[in-house]
Amino acid sequence: MAEMSDISVQKLTIVQQAIASCCGAIITSFFVTPLDVIKTRLQAQSNPFDKGKCFVYSSGLMDLCVCENGDSKAWYKKPGYFKGTCDAFVKIIRIEGIKSLWSGLPPTLIMAVPTTAIYFTCYDQLCEALKNRPGKHEEHIPVIAGSLSRFGSTTVVSPLELIRIRMQYHHKLSYKQLYLYVSTKVAADGWLSLWGGWTSTVLRDVPFSALYWYNYECFKKMMCKEVGANEPTFFISFTSGAASGSIAAVITQPFDVMKTHRQTQLWESETLKSIIPRVIKVAPACAIMISTYEYGKSFFSHLNEKTNQHP
Repeated sequence: MAEMSDISVQKLTIVQQAIASCCGAIITSFFVTPLDVIKTRLQAQSNPFDKGKCFVYSSGLMDLCVCENGDSKAWYKKPGYFKGTCDAFVKIIRIEGIKSLWSGLPPTLIMAVPTTAIYFTCYDQLCEALKNRPGKHEEHIPVIAGSLSRFGSTTVVSPLELIRIRMQYHHKLSYKQLYLYVSTKVAADGWLSLWGGWTSTVLRDVPFSALYWYNYECFKKMMCKEVGANEPTFFISFTSGAASGSIAAVITQPFDVMKTHRQTQLWESETLKSIIPRVIKVAPACAIMISTYEYGKSFFSHLNEKTNQHP
Protein backbone atom coordinates (compact mmCIF):
# COMPACT_ATOMS: atom_id res chain seq x y z
CA MET A 1 0.00 0.00 0.00
CA ALA A 2 2.77 2.43 0.86
CA GLU A 3 4.92 1.74 -2.19
CA MET A 4 4.01 4.88 -4.15
CA SER A 5 5.11 7.15 -1.32
CA ASP A 6 8.30 5.16 -0.85
CA ILE A 7 9.55 6.11 -4.32
CA SER A 8 10.11 9.63 -3.01
CA VAL A 9 10.81 8.86 0.65
CA GLN A 10 13.89 6.77 -0.09
CA LYS A 11 15.45 9.74 -1.89
CA LEU A 12 14.58 12.39 0.69
CA THR A 13 16.16 13.60 3.90
CA ILE A 14 14.05 14.13 7.02
CA VAL A 15 14.65 17.89 6.70
CA GLN A 16 13.27 17.87 3.16
CA GLN A 17 10.19 15.94 4.30
CA ALA A 18 9.68 18.45 7.11
CA ILE A 19 10.00 21.40 4.71
CA ALA A 20 7.48 19.82 2.31
CA SER A 21 4.97 19.25 5.14
CA CYS A 22 5.45 22.79 6.53
CA CYS A 23 4.80 24.29 3.09
CA GLY A 24 1.70 22.14 2.79
CA ALA A 25 0.44 23.31 6.19
CA ILE A 26 0.99 26.99 5.34
CA ILE A 27 -0.74 26.74 1.94
CA THR A 28 -3.63 24.73 3.36
CA SER A 29 -4.16 27.12 6.27
CA PHE A 30 -4.14 30.08 3.88
CA PHE A 31 -6.90 28.58 1.71
CA VAL A 32 -9.03 27.09 4.50
CA THR A 33 -8.89 29.90 7.11
CA PRO A 34 -11.55 32.09 5.36
CA LEU A 35 -14.00 29.16 5.57
CA ASP A 36 -13.29 28.90 9.28
CA VAL A 37 -13.66 32.62 9.93
CA ILE A 38 -17.09 32.55 8.30
CA LYS A 39 -18.06 29.36 10.12
CA THR A 40 -17.06 30.74 13.53
CA ARG A 41 -18.91 34.03 12.89
CA LEU A 42 -22.06 32.08 12.14
CA GLN A 43 -21.43 29.91 15.17
CA ALA A 44 -20.87 32.91 17.45
CA GLN A 45 -24.07 34.47 16.10
CA SER A 46 -26.20 31.49 17.16
CA ASN A 47 -24.15 30.65 20.26
CA PRO A 48 -22.84 33.90 21.77
CA PHE A 49 -20.42 33.07 24.56
CA ASP A 50 -19.61 34.81 27.79
CA LYS A 51 -16.25 35.61 29.28
CA GLY A 52 -14.15 32.49 29.64
CA LYS A 53 -16.06 30.44 27.06
CA CYS A 54 -14.39 28.72 24.14
CA PHE A 55 -15.33 27.32 20.77
CA VAL A 56 -13.61 24.98 18.35
CA TYR A 57 -11.55 26.61 15.64
CA SER A 58 -10.53 24.17 12.90
CA SER A 59 -8.15 24.40 9.97
CA GLY A 60 -9.26 21.05 8.61
CA LEU A 61 -5.81 19.69 9.42
CA MET A 62 -6.37 19.99 13.14
CA ASP A 63 -8.87 21.43 15.61
CA LEU A 64 -7.93 24.18 18.05
CA CYS A 65 -9.86 25.25 21.12
CA VAL A 66 -9.98 29.05 20.79
CA CYS A 67 -10.79 31.01 23.92
CA GLU A 68 -10.96 34.75 24.42
CA ASN A 69 -11.94 37.49 26.83
CA GLY A 70 -14.10 40.03 25.04
CA ASP A 71 -14.40 40.76 21.30
CA SER A 72 -10.89 41.85 20.39
CA LYS A 73 -10.33 39.21 17.73
CA ALA A 74 -11.78 39.88 14.29
CA TRP A 75 -13.70 36.63 14.02
CA TYR A 76 -15.71 37.52 17.12
CA LYS A 77 -17.10 40.81 15.77
CA LYS A 78 -20.60 40.62 14.40
CA PRO A 79 -21.36 43.36 11.81
CA GLY A 80 -25.06 42.72 11.51
CA TYR A 81 -26.96 39.51 11.13
CA PHE A 82 -25.69 36.86 8.70
CA LYS A 83 -28.35 34.94 6.78
CA GLY A 84 -25.92 32.27 5.67
CA THR A 85 -22.42 31.51 4.38
CA CYS A 86 -22.60 33.66 1.21
CA ASP A 87 -24.19 36.56 3.10
CA ALA A 88 -21.48 36.40 5.76
CA PHE A 89 -18.76 36.28 3.09
CA VAL A 90 -20.09 39.40 1.34
CA LYS A 91 -20.76 41.41 4.54
CA ILE A 92 -17.38 40.66 6.13
CA ILE A 93 -15.53 41.81 2.98
CA ARG A 94 -17.72 44.89 2.52
CA ILE A 95 -17.71 46.07 6.16
CA GLU A 96 -14.34 44.93 7.48
CA GLY A 97 -12.25 44.40 4.36
CA ILE A 98 -10.97 41.24 2.71
CA LYS A 99 -8.09 40.87 5.23
CA SER A 100 -10.61 39.93 7.92
CA LEU A 101 -11.13 36.59 6.20
CA TRP A 102 -7.59 35.68 7.27
CA SER A 103 -7.88 37.01 10.81
CA GLY A 104 -7.55 33.50 12.22
CA LEU A 105 -4.39 32.65 10.30
CA PRO A 106 -1.71 33.42 12.96
CA PRO A 107 -3.07 31.12 15.71
CA THR A 108 -3.68 28.42 13.14
CA LEU A 109 -0.11 28.56 11.81
CA ILE A 110 1.40 28.56 15.32
CA MET A 111 -0.03 25.09 15.91
CA ALA A 112 -0.55 23.69 12.39
CA VAL A 113 3.03 24.07 11.13
CA PRO A 114 4.92 22.20 13.91
CA THR A 115 2.18 19.59 14.32
CA THR A 116 2.01 18.88 10.59
CA ALA A 117 5.80 18.70 10.25
CA ILE A 118 6.01 16.08 13.01
CA TYR A 119 2.95 14.20 11.82
CA PHE A 120 3.73 13.79 8.11
CA THR A 121 7.46 13.21 8.58
CA CYS A 122 6.79 10.51 11.20
CA TYR A 123 4.21 8.87 8.94
CA ASP A 124 6.61 8.49 6.02
CA GLN A 125 9.48 7.38 8.24
CA LEU A 126 7.29 4.75 9.93
CA CYS A 127 6.02 3.50 6.56
CA GLU A 128 9.61 3.07 5.43
CA ALA A 129 10.58 1.23 8.62
CA LEU A 130 7.51 -1.04 8.59
CA LYS A 131 7.91 -1.86 4.90
CA ASN A 132 11.40 -3.22 5.57
CA ARG A 133 10.16 -5.60 8.28
CA PRO A 134 9.48 -9.25 7.41
CA GLY A 135 5.90 -10.17 6.56
CA LYS A 136 3.48 -9.57 3.71
CA HIS A 137 0.84 -7.43 5.40
CA GLU A 138 1.55 -4.15 3.61
CA GLU A 139 -2.11 -3.16 3.72
CA HIS A 140 -1.72 -2.67 7.49
CA ILE A 141 1.22 -0.28 7.15
CA PRO A 142 -0.81 2.94 6.57
CA VAL A 143 -3.09 2.10 9.52
CA ILE A 144 -0.22 1.46 11.94
CA ALA A 145 1.95 4.35 10.71
CA GLY A 146 -1.00 6.76 10.61
CA SER A 147 -2.11 5.89 14.13
CA LEU A 148 1.36 6.04 15.69
CA SER A 149 2.36 9.28 13.94
CA ARG A 150 -0.85 11.03 15.04
CA PHE A 151 -0.49 9.69 18.57
CA GLY A 152 3.08 11.01 18.70
CA SER A 153 2.40 14.44 17.20
CA THR A 154 -0.59 15.01 19.48
CA THR A 155 1.46 14.04 22.52
CA VAL A 156 4.37 16.33 21.62
CA VAL A 157 2.23 19.38 20.78
CA SER A 158 -0.34 19.08 23.59
CA PRO A 159 1.59 21.28 26.09
CA LEU A 160 2.00 23.96 23.39
CA GLU A 161 -1.77 23.96 22.92
CA LEU A 162 -2.23 24.65 26.63
CA ILE A 163 0.27 27.54 26.50
CA ARG A 164 -1.32 29.00 23.34
CA ILE A 165 -4.78 29.01 24.92
CA ARG A 166 -3.36 30.76 28.00
CA MET A 167 -1.79 33.44 25.77
CA GLN A 168 -5.14 33.98 24.06
CA TYR A 169 -6.80 34.64 27.39
CA HIS A 170 -4.18 37.28 28.24
CA HIS A 171 -2.94 39.16 25.17
CA LYS A 172 -0.10 41.01 26.89
CA LEU A 173 1.22 38.06 28.86
CA SER A 174 5.03 38.32 29.17
CA TYR A 175 7.34 35.31 28.87
CA LYS A 176 8.14 35.67 32.57
CA GLN A 177 4.44 35.55 33.46
CA LEU A 178 3.95 32.59 31.12
CA TYR A 179 6.84 30.72 32.74
CA LEU A 180 5.39 31.51 36.17
CA TYR A 181 1.99 30.15 35.10
CA VAL A 182 3.46 26.90 33.73
CA SER A 183 5.77 26.33 36.70
CA THR A 184 2.94 27.04 39.18
CA LYS A 185 0.62 24.64 37.34
CA VAL A 186 3.27 21.91 37.29
CA ALA A 187 4.03 22.43 40.99
CA ALA A 188 0.34 22.23 41.91
CA ASP A 189 -0.93 19.52 39.56
CA GLY A 190 2.19 17.75 38.29
CA TRP A 191 3.74 17.48 34.82
CA LEU A 192 0.81 15.47 33.45
CA SER A 193 -1.43 18.53 33.84
CA LEU A 194 0.31 20.01 30.77
CA TRP A 195 -1.39 17.28 28.73
CA GLY A 196 -4.94 18.22 29.71
CA GLY A 197 -7.38 17.37 26.92
CA TRP A 198 -4.89 14.91 25.37
CA THR A 199 -7.18 11.88 25.81
CA SER A 200 -10.18 13.33 23.96
CA THR A 201 -7.91 14.57 21.15
CA VAL A 202 -6.27 11.17 20.71
CA LEU A 203 -9.62 9.34 20.77
CA ARG A 204 -10.79 11.44 17.83
CA ASP A 205 -7.60 12.02 15.81
CA VAL A 206 -6.00 8.56 15.92
CA PRO A 207 -9.00 6.73 14.35
CA PHE A 208 -9.31 9.56 11.80
CA SER A 209 -5.62 9.23 10.91
CA ALA A 210 -5.78 5.43 10.57
CA LEU A 211 -8.82 5.62 8.27
CA TYR A 212 -7.46 8.56 6.29
CA TRP A 213 -4.08 7.03 5.46
CA TYR A 214 -5.47 3.57 4.70
CA ASN A 215 -8.01 4.96 2.22
CA TYR A 216 -5.57 7.50 0.80
CA GLU A 217 -2.97 4.84 -0.04
CA CYS A 218 -5.72 2.61 -1.52
CA PHE A 219 -7.16 5.36 -3.72
CA LYS A 220 -3.70 6.58 -4.74
CA LYS A 221 -2.49 3.11 -5.70
CA MET A 222 -5.69 2.40 -7.64
CA MET A 223 -5.56 5.70 -9.56
CA CYS A 224 -1.85 5.40 -10.31
CA LYS A 225 -2.44 1.90 -11.69
CA GLU A 226 -5.37 3.18 -13.75
CA VAL A 227 -3.31 5.87 -15.51
CA GLY A 228 -0.03 3.93 -15.51
CA ALA A 229 1.86 6.40 -13.30
CA ASN A 230 4.86 5.41 -11.16
CA GLU A 231 4.21 8.18 -8.67
CA PRO A 232 1.08 10.23 -7.92
CA THR A 233 0.31 13.32 -9.95
CA PHE A 234 -1.06 16.44 -8.25
CA PHE A 235 -4.58 15.51 -9.41
CA ILE A 236 -4.29 11.94 -8.07
CA SER A 237 -3.07 13.15 -4.67
CA PHE A 238 -5.72 15.90 -4.52
CA THR A 239 -8.60 13.55 -5.41
CA SER A 240 -7.40 10.75 -3.14
CA GLY A 241 -6.93 13.19 -0.25
CA ALA A 242 -10.41 14.66 -0.64
CA ALA A 243 -12.10 11.26 -0.86
CA SER A 244 -10.20 9.69 2.06
CA GLY A 245 -10.64 12.81 4.21
CA SER A 246 -14.40 12.78 3.60
CA ILE A 247 -14.73 9.11 4.51
CA ALA A 248 -12.66 9.50 7.68
CA ALA A 249 -14.60 12.63 8.68
CA VAL A 250 -17.98 10.90 8.39
CA ILE A 251 -16.94 7.74 10.25
CA THR A 252 -15.22 9.60 13.11
CA GLN A 253 -17.91 12.30 13.45
CA PRO A 254 -19.23 10.98 16.81
CA PHE A 255 -15.74 11.33 18.32
CA ASP A 256 -15.49 14.89 16.99
CA VAL A 257 -18.85 15.83 18.49
CA MET A 258 -17.82 14.45 21.89
CA LYS A 259 -14.57 16.45 21.81
CA THR A 260 -16.37 19.61 20.69
CA HIS A 261 -18.87 19.30 23.54
CA ARG A 262 -16.12 18.86 26.07
CA GLN A 263 -14.13 21.85 24.79
CA THR A 264 -16.93 24.31 24.19
CA GLN A 265 -19.61 23.32 26.68
CA LEU A 266 -22.13 23.89 23.89
CA TRP A 267 -24.36 20.83 24.02
CA GLU A 268 -26.84 21.82 21.33
CA SER A 269 -24.93 20.23 18.45
CA GLU A 270 -26.01 16.89 17.10
CA THR A 271 -23.85 14.37 15.27
CA LEU A 272 -25.84 14.26 12.00
CA LYS A 273 -26.37 18.00 12.03
CA SER A 274 -22.63 18.72 12.00
CA ILE A 275 -21.44 16.09 9.50
CA ILE A 276 -21.94 18.22 6.37
CA PRO A 277 -20.07 21.33 7.64
CA ARG A 278 -17.19 19.13 8.81
CA VAL A 279 -16.90 17.27 5.49
CA ILE A 280 -17.06 20.56 3.56
CA LYS A 281 -14.10 21.70 5.64
CA VAL A 282 -12.05 18.53 5.98
CA ALA A 283 -12.25 17.36 2.34
CA PRO A 284 -10.57 20.41 0.72
CA ALA A 285 -8.11 20.76 3.60
CA CYS A 286 -6.97 17.14 3.25
CA ALA A 287 -6.85 17.45 -0.54
CA ILE A 288 -4.74 20.62 -0.53
CA MET A 289 -2.42 19.39 2.23
CA ILE A 290 -1.60 15.97 0.80
CA SER A 291 -1.26 17.18 -2.81
CA THR A 292 1.13 20.00 -1.88
CA TYR A 293 3.07 17.63 0.40
CA GLU A 294 3.41 15.00 -2.33
CA TYR A 295 4.41 17.71 -4.82
CA GLY A 296 7.05 18.98 -2.38
CA LYS A 297 8.45 15.48 -1.90
CA SER A 298 8.54 14.95 -5.67
CA PHE A 299 10.33 18.28 -6.13
CA PHE A 300 13.04 17.41 -3.61
CA SER A 301 13.34 13.88 -4.99
CA HIS A 302 14.04 15.11 -8.51
CA LEU A 303 16.34 17.82 -7.16
CA ASN A 304 18.37 15.18 -5.31
CA GLU A 305 18.57 13.03 -8.44
CA LYS A 306 19.97 15.94 -10.45
CA THR A 307 22.46 16.75 -7.67
CA ASN A 308 23.67 13.14 -7.55
CA GLN A 309 24.01 13.00 -11.34
CA HIS A 310 25.96 16.28 -11.49
CA PRO A 311 28.06 16.55 -8.30
